[in-house]
Amino acid sequence: MDTIKVDVWLYGELARFGSDPGQTVFANLLVEMDNGSTMQQLLERLQMPSEARGITFINGELSAMPGLQPDLVHVLKDGDRVAFFHLRSMWPFQYRFGVAMVDEMKDSLQSGDEFHHSYSSEEP
Repeated sequence: MDTIKVDVWLYGELARFGSDPGQTVFANLLVEMDNGSTMQQLLERLQMPSEARGITFINGELSAMPGLQPDLVHVLKDGDRVAFFHLRSMWPFQYRFGVAMVDEMKDSLQSGDEFHHSYSSEEP
């Protein structure tokens, strides 16, 4: 079976899910997985509960945030860079005017069931 390599970055308390359980700043791993693997399978490989993560990016695009994790079914590709931030991380300053998102996150936000991503002047 073909394999892919995923560049995984773990920040803050999530660094302990890297190769050094004592690490609390950051960890960077190159994870080899089967072609067609999903985010859920990556989390399982890292032995990291999905609810332990805060903001998550795949290739610089928002894929999950606390309480909203539609990326579990996202199929990873060779060379993807996945960044996991712990729950106490602040929203990155550079995204204050909007953020690119993976399709699963866009679909979840557009459904209107979770919460609003942006507001118009017509809303109360």
